[in-house]
Amino acid sequence: MTILLAGCGDLGTEAGLRFAAQGHRVVGWRRSPAKLPPVIEGVAADLSAPNLPPVPADTTAVVIAVAADSPTEESYRDAYMRGLTHVLDALERDGVTPERVLFISSTAVYGDAGGGWVDEGTAAVPGGFSGRVLFEAEELLHARFEGTRTEAVSLRLGGIYGPGRTRLIDQVRSGSAIIPEDVRYTNRIHRDDAAAAIVHLATMALELSPVYVGVDDEPADLGTVLRFLAAEMGLAEPPLGDAGPARGGNKRCRNRLLRNTGFEFNFPSFREGYRDILAGNGVRHP
Repeated sequence: MTILLAGCGDLGTEAGLRFAAQGHRVVGWRRSPAKLPPVIEGVAADLSAPNLPPVPADTTAVVIAVAADSPTEESYRDAYMRGLTHVLDALERDGVTPERVLFISSTAVYGDAGGGWVDEGTAAVPGGFSGRVLFEAEELLHARFEGTRTEAVSLRLGGIYGPGRTRLIDQVRSGSAIIPEDVRYTNRIHRDDAAAAIVHLATMALELSPVYVGVDDEPADLGTVLRFLAAEMGLAEPPLGDAGPARGGNKRCRNRLLRNTGFEFNFPSFREGYRDILAGNGVRHP
């Protein structure tokens, strides 16, 4: 296959390495292509601007994995709405009809569920601009490919952690971590499992669903995770207190649909994943 990675940061690069390891040709669009490993054909591209580079004529699958430059609504719209639009316009301009287009979204589209369970059948009710913009982008993606032979898929990832993504570890080490006084569920996925899920969905032979939730097997109370990290590092348990508003809302995301495709997690819970990070395994791609 020829895989086009539109947006090739840490997650996209890790997915690209895995596509290449399977023998696929991988083309990566990003502003600084010289940073990409040699197995990914780097092409300079600013997805927020029109007139993107030519799309390889034999492109089989497109993975759109963009990231906002800053946590503002305008930056999110620039990355996700304009970036997605420009990629889809480039496909149309060049007459390329891939078998699949996979858009990397977020569980932020669900907002807060009061600790309840959500999955692909749960209505998206974003609680903030990030989830709202991402859901608008998902709707744009599916509308553009409605009635065509291209499968459009949204992969809603939970909080990504992994090499170089150590916010909770850093908080526990610095003594700034606070355990919320209430039960506050968090949903996450290790960077490597997120990349593996991208490759799995882009290349599997079965017909795909329009949406998949990409989280590990265990939605975990934030206090449980912080206590675990403190114990693993031999540090004092963080104090109870006012931890401020919940990042991403209080909800438990179910990964059954992704699991039913045959996907297996290397890090099925935060325990395996954080132990791997604390052991110094893996690198964050520039």
